[in-house]
Amino acid sequence: MLALFHAFSTKCNQIQRAIKLGDDELVASLDRELEPLIAAILAYKATSLLEIYMQLQFMNNLIREESDDRSRVMRNSASLSVLIDRYFGGASEAAGEVLRAFSSEKIDRDDAFGFEESSVLNDVILDSLPDRVAVVTRDYRYLYSNAANSEFLKSKPMELVGRHISEFVGAEDFENSLKAKLDACFTGEKVECLYPSYRQIEPGKVFHCTMTPLRAKAEVIGALLVMHEIIAVPAGMLVA
Repeated sequence: MLALFHAFSTKCNQIQRAIKLGDDELVASLDRELEPLIAAILAYKATSLLEIYMQLQFMNNLIREESDDRSRVMRNSASLSVLIDRYFGGASEAAGEVLRAFSSEKIDRDDAFGFEESSVLNDVILDSLPDRVAVVTRDYRYLYSNAANSEFLKSKPMELVGRHISEFVGAEDFENSLKAKLDACFTGEKVECLYPSYRQIEPGKVFHCTMTPLRAKAEVIGALLVMHEIIAVPAGMLVA
């Protein structure tokens, strides 16, 4: 499924470049190419809670992004209803499990989709946080980005899904530092580190990052990243 999201994200980026160039014909052509990708994402039959969340979050973001187009909102809302009916309709036990997983209440880490013993992902809550929050899958691709992190990366949340994290930190820094820390998190370790800004427009800035294993039942399926800028570097804590 991540391949579909990545293709969608790439197409969105191409459209943004065409808009900046003022090429209306290319914009229209690329926009038509989005429809088959959206249809493929909707047709995909999720096999896990994680994939169900990805599909529902995708449609939620699509409705938000196209909120000024009434016809598209109605069409996307109908598609969202199809997904809900596919996974929840007539299956009270499965629906109950998923709803528990995506509620804002605390759940047992082995019960469903959650991280450690904290509350599970809730995009309304996470979008209201000043800290940057993201979820990265085990193949180092973005699954989720809150409003603060999306703004920092100059991208819309739905444009980040499926994109490799090395696109934003650079291949060298990813291989030399970040990858090892994420791999440690994927083994179940909670990781804390400091790192300098990877962007030239922010020289001297230092960020603190906490990586928490994200679990589905007993298996670590990704990492929850929480990042914020710090003013003073704590003694004895090396910058990555």
